[in-house]
Amino acid sequence: MKRTITILLLILFTWCAIAQDNSVHIKYGPYLQNIDTDCATITWVTDTPSVGWIELANDGNDSFYNYERKRYYDTTAGIKNISTTHSVTIKGLSPNTSYRYRTYAQAVISHEGNRVIYGDYAATNVYSQEPLRFTTLNYDKEQVSCAIINDIHGDNERMRNLVTQCDLMTTDLFIFNGDMASMFNSEEQIFNDFVNTAVAMFASEIPFYYTRGNHETRGTCAHRFHDYFSVGKPNIYYTFRQGPVFFVILDSGEDKADNDIEYYGLVDYDNYRTKQAEWLNEVINSEAYRNAPFKVVVSHIPPIGDWHGNNEVKNKFAKVLKQAAPDIMLCAHEHELIYKESNSDMNFPILINAHNTIVKIVATHNHMEINVVNENGKTIMQHNYKK
Repeated sequence: MKRTITILLLILFTWCAIAQDNSVHIKYGPYLQNIDTDCATITWVTDTPSVGWIELANDGNDSFYNYERKRYYDTTAGIKNISTTHSVTIKGLSPNTSYRYRTYAQAVISHEGNRVIYGDYAATNVYSQEPLRFTTLNYDKEQVSCAIINDIHGDNERMRNLVTQCDLMTTDLFIFNGDMASMFNSEEQIFNDFVNTAVAMFASEIPFYYTRGNHETRGTCAHRFHDYFSVGKPNIYYTFRQGPVFFVILDSGEDKADNDIEYYGLVDYDNYRTKQAEWLNEVINSEAYRNAPFKVVVSHIPPIGDWHGNNEVKNKFAKVLKQAAPDIMLCAHEHELIYKESNSDMNFPILINAHNTIVKIVATHNHMEINVVNENGKTIMQHNYKK
């Protein structure tokens, strides 16, 4: 009898282990990256290796189950990725168009040779709640509204307070201007420090564009920044336009010299910034930049101060920008609110946002208003720019 019970228990434990191994859950996300006029990237993380895909539908009131939706798989060079980190870039979309989407994953239990054993599915809910939505960018949009936060350093309560100052129904996009975490030491820490809060509040339906800060360059997971953010872009520095505003996102790197002992010989940011300055020169001479009514440059480290990183930004980035002065340069890093008017040395204004304020921009084709608001909703600085 005891032998029979023991065998039954072993079978039960084995069955439970197999059942557990078959499961998959969406652990983090989904969140939107790199939304443009004709494409969108959706990123999410599962708790077990899986094949992932997005099901996409045009906007409408019909059920997501009305008919089979087109699938876009997470692939590399034509092969579906078996991973816990998933990103799908959907191309061929129409400008200023809303889409509904569903995020899917199917566990891969075993992959030996040509034999693949699949497990359970996980997906975002489109049955008991509305499907997630996003809207592509539109160069002709008459008005754009965006918000910028920075130097959160894992303070989720502060982040929630700042995001709450925005009307999410009218906000087109967010920009994270660096140091959202104090270190990139693990996937769990990255998401717990700020991404989960962003997803809970807006990031599944309103995109955020990320400007890397100096603290995101540190830690054992720092080299994976591009796996989670600015996914699909060739570089971490890039441009995009929404309505009348052309945004230039710069990557200012670290704040100390490359040979500083804090970096343990792992960085080469001087050469990186030199290469980036060459790219920036191409940007400011492009028709896309010149034809935009307003130009906004975003850089974590400002071209003000006497640290190595500040001087690099001044001597490499600001030197180029002086040739085609943007309407404003938005910076962070200093943990205090500073505004510098344009002058003979720097022929464009610089706004350095504090760690406990949010920058809100509303722009039309002939007017751009910038408000700096604190956690209590009080406007503590305002600037207007006209064309």
